[in-house]
Amino acid sequence: MIRGLGLRRCRLPLLPLAGVMALCLPERAMLSQSAAAPPEAVQIAAAVLPLPENLRAGAAVLGYRTSGRLELLRAGSNGMRCLADNPAEERFHVACYHESMEPFMARGRSLREEGVTGPQVDTVRFAEVTRGVLAMPTFPASLYQLSGPRDAFDVSSGTAKGTNALFVIYIPGATVASTGLSDQPSAGRPWIMFPGTPKAHIMFTPNM
Repeated sequence: MIRGLGLRRCRLPLLPLAGVMALCLPERAMLSQSAAAPPEAVQIAAAVLPLPENLRAGAAVLGYRTSGRLELLRAGSNGMRCLADNPAEERFHVACYHESMEPFMARGRSLREEGVTGPQVDTVRFAEVTRGVLAMPTFPASLYQLSGPRDAFDVSSGTAKGTNALFVIYIPGATVASTGLSDQPSAGRPWIMFPGTPKAHIMFTPNM
């Protein structure tokens, strides 16, 4: 998701890939006061699962402490940032993205804390990118995510069962013409979402 600070859930419209979740931007920030955060070690173990194994140990992890706010649980060294699952949400969701996307993601979290909702969040961010006050990467940037049932993560095995994986490459401003990719979802092929916008990205699914 791009998924907001109160976590948006969405599905790809008319997508012939049953059960695959659409990109929901990882912009959560608040934890319900009634939801207890798991131990930090558990949050970290789950948060890095979307990444290839060789990237997990060096990824920074943001998660939840007693304050109920998303905050840094572990510093990173390889340019990847992972968001821990929010136990206040109905479904399990963890995501990792390249640090060059952090200004865009963090701005989404901030706007939703201020009460901005829905498409207006992107309206504000896109305008800020256009004005040059919100930085976006000038090179491709990755995002990995896993989503599934609330009880998907098994602490004893360190695995998440019954989840759907998604892999995205952000290329801000990319279009159908500049990439040669369709903007229509197609089973077994990558496609481009939000072409021509700051959050243009190429979508991949595990069966590709």
